Amino acid sequence: MQLLSSRRWRAAAASAVVLGLMLTGCSSEETFTYTPPTQVDGALPDDMVAQMQAAVDNAIVASGSSAAIVGVWAPWSGQWVTGVGSQEPGGETPVDVDMSFRIADVTRLMTCDVLYALADEGTVELDAPVPEYVAGVADLKDVTLLDLCNGTSGASSSEETVKGAWINTPERVWTPLELASFGLSHGRIPPHTTYRDSDSGYLLLGLALERASGMSASELIAEYVTEPLGLASTSLPDPVAAPPSSGPVLNGHYLNAVEGGYNCAAPVDITTLSSSTGFTDSGAVSTITDLGRYAQAEAAQVLRTEEKPDRFGAPLPAYQDAPSWHQATGGGFIVGSMIGQQGWTPGYATAAYSDPATGFTVAVVLNNSTAGAGIAQSLAWELAAIASKAPAASGEAAPEFGLPFTAEQYHQSITDSAIPCVAPPVE
Repeated sequence: MQLLSSRRWRAAAASAVVLGLMLTGCSSEETFTYTPPTQVDGALPDDMVAQMQAAVDNAIVASGSSAAIVGVWAPWSGQWVTGVGSQEPGGETPVDVDMSFRIADVTRLMTCDVLYALADEGTVELDAPVPEYVAGVADLKDVTLLDLCNGTSGASSSEETVKGAWINTPERVWTPLELASFGLSHGRIPPHTTYRDSDSGYLLLGLALERASGMSASELIAEYVTEPLGLASTSLPDPVAAPPSSGPVLNGHYLNAVEGGYNCAAPVDITTLSSSTGFTDSGAVSTITDLGRYAQAEAAQVLRTEEKPDRFGAPLPAYQDAPSWHQATGGGFIVGSMIGQQGWTPGYATAAYSDPATGFTVAVVLNNSTAGAGIAQSLAWELAAIASKAPAASGEAAPEFGLPFTAEQYHQSITDSAIPCVAPPVE
């Protein structure tokens, strides 16, 4: 997970010309460099890998998936990056770590990266009201761009209303405001003070950033996130329905409901999908190595050019009665000392977390979205709890690093959340 790259900077005004690359010697160019924590180039201990393998196997079965791709990086000890299972249930086509997939709500972190980059440049103000950039939402005059990023807009979510349409018409191209309107039409809570998981907010934020910059959301994420970090396999694709990439892809699925549960033996392929179903909320694609690299850099906030405001400095409880170690802000979640995000999009459930002090990172994807994000989240946390105890490799020193939960806790959570698989009725 080594990286050194140059970054293009865009002028503050939407009408500004594109700046030249540093390689051209243009004096207005700034250089972006990032050196991640040194990663031991070796495997984690065999007994630890066996425990993590059992965790992944359990999550695959519980989620109705046929496969998972996972990455665990403990810089002081080693790494475990692997594909488990096959493209179809009982199939003979194995999955591998080079396959692309949809990263779901991890996209939110990237959208907030763009917001803070544009704010650091002076293109937007974090406390600008949403209607200043998005037409047709005058009733959001008390909601700011920062509220949209932090999940404090008070708006509800759209996904419960439209997920059936996503599944039934995966080729449909949605407009962001159309999608967001389903959440905006539901009941709202007062803004600013309470975290509320809302895809509508990140859809509106993407629209606002496009309007402020004069660039498309895909261009913004490339300019301010993937290019500086050297994430060649990560992007927000064009909205035309397509697989996650033109290269090898992890097939995505969902399960049809039958009486008493789901038909797990016959998943429906939904690998081909319009990225507009997620846009700047959940539309980006990546590979496991890119996702791990991004999570590590994101937790450390290496893309920021200004130290203040502290993006993760004033988190709120992730939900009512959440434990004190589980909080939300800045487009992601803070779990103990780790920062990251999890989510689902048709076909995939994804989670990625990293500890900014040590660089310890976990990323996972399951290729079935029926169970939502919960099992992917629990798997990431279970793997983190296991690997956080990795011993130091020869010549290294293990950091003082721990998590406020156990592997057993989330192994049981996954088991308890298992999809009920039943045989379909005989016709």
